[in-house]
Amino acid sequence: MSGSVEQGAGQTHGNTRILHFLVRLPRPMEQVWTAVATREGLGGWFTDAEVLEPRLGGAVSLGELGDGQITAWDVDRVAEYTVAGGRLRFLLERDGDDGSALRFTHEFQGEGVTEPLWRARFERLVHVLR
Repeated sequence: MSGSVEQGAGQTHGNTRILHFLVRLPRPMEQVWTAVATREGLGGWFTDAEVLEPRLGGAVSLGELGDGQITAWDVDRVAEYTVAGGRLRFLLERDGDDGSALRFTHEFQGEGVTEPLWRARFERLVHVLR
């Protein structure tokens, strides 16, 4: 398996937009966890995480998306960051013997974040984890 980014899906509820992606990665969950739940990992494919306190309620700062806190944290499985730019949820599942499936949700108000932008980010993640 070389990794893939499946078609993103978007929903709109009033002024709230929700984007969903399924990203299949050729690495075990522990390696993908590092990419979505550490400062260094996020910086390698997504954005500079100036602050990331790895615990429920911990502070987080995600570059242009702003500051906030960790609103869900289940080590090696769920990392959720609620920042000025919305709520980002990374849910990891096993995918075959050696792979992982990343189910991603970004919930935010208004416009500005697009499916192509997230697709490009996830393609970088696939590349980084190859």
